[in-house]
Amino acid sequence: MQRRVLGDLTVSSIGLGCMGMSEFYGAGDDAESIGVIHRALDLGCTFLDTADMYGPFTNERLVGRAVAGRRSEVVLATKFGHERREDGSWVGVNGRPDYVRAACDASLQRLGVDHIDLYYQHRVDTRVPIEETVGAMGELVTAGKVGHLGLSEAGAATIRRAHAVHSVTALQSEYSLWSREVETEILPTVRDLGIGFVAYSPLGRGFLTGAFRSLADLPEGDKRPQRYPRFEAANFERNLVLVDRVEELAARKGCTPSQVAIAWVLARGDDVVPIPGTKRIRYLEENLAAADVVLDSDDLAWVDANMGEASGDRYADMGTVNR
Repeated sequence: MQRRVLGDLTVSSIGLGCMGMSEFYGAGDDAESIGVIHRALDLGCTFLDTADMYGPFTNERLVGRAVAGRRSEVVLATKFGHERREDGSWVGVNGRPDYVRAACDASLQRLGVDHIDLYYQHRVDTRVPIEETVGAMGELVTAGKVGHLGLSEAGAATIRRAHAVHSVTALQSEYSLWSREVETEILPTVRDLGIGFVAYSPLGRGFLTGAFRSLADLPEGDKRPQRYPRFEAANFERNLVLVDRVEELAARKGCTPSQVAIAWVLARGDDVVPIPGTKRIRYLEENLAAADVVLDSDDLAWVDANMGEASGDRYADMGTVNR
């Protein structure tokens, strides 16, 4: 697999989001998920993304078991900031320096590693100056516990303030054929500062794959309709037209809808790295093959002219993003 550079960190051109292996997208199977991670590493997809809140805490343990014995092959990214209890209840967003340090130590222990390659603040805590949070994160770099710093869903002004305290390597935000808001201000900002961009949910949380034509197609226990307004019944039906457009372009390109969606994100620039998630080897292999799909200028212009906007907000509470 080809490589891309985020700031000063080299990663595989497509990463693997591990969240859905442990929570939100129906029941998981740890043994199968570990097999997915091993297959990803075998295929050169070495950029793994997790967070302490996934599970909560169980996803980091899962990823840690999967990379044991193969740590040198992996660029390992995790996050802090969404504070949760062991029972799964939510405390809130936390960016206090003492919490930053404690969260990092806990993640290191769960992952079973001595350092984290890329450590993100998952969400900005508006009660704590970003300078204080990033200052504490920078101390982790000095201590050798963290290699590079990242932010997730931060606003342009916050990114600039953070980068002035310590070099930020990557900004992670949602970016896909149905979520293009970052193009207005966020992408220009990170490019001005030399920060790489990591695109999570490049498949629209699975919607753009065409696998779901009704809510009944979602796995048992799937929480997408509760967490994401675009999966609510009325919005779901309206958004199917976007899937039709993706399928139309995929048919012309001779690939799957998933591949065309990922290829579109890859085409946004060499500083953009998508991290589609899956817990199935066959979907992993399909996703990684998107690197071979080339969208030319006519294809990209067709997308701009025909895709349209999604119905519904990205989150039920949009107050925690782009702050």
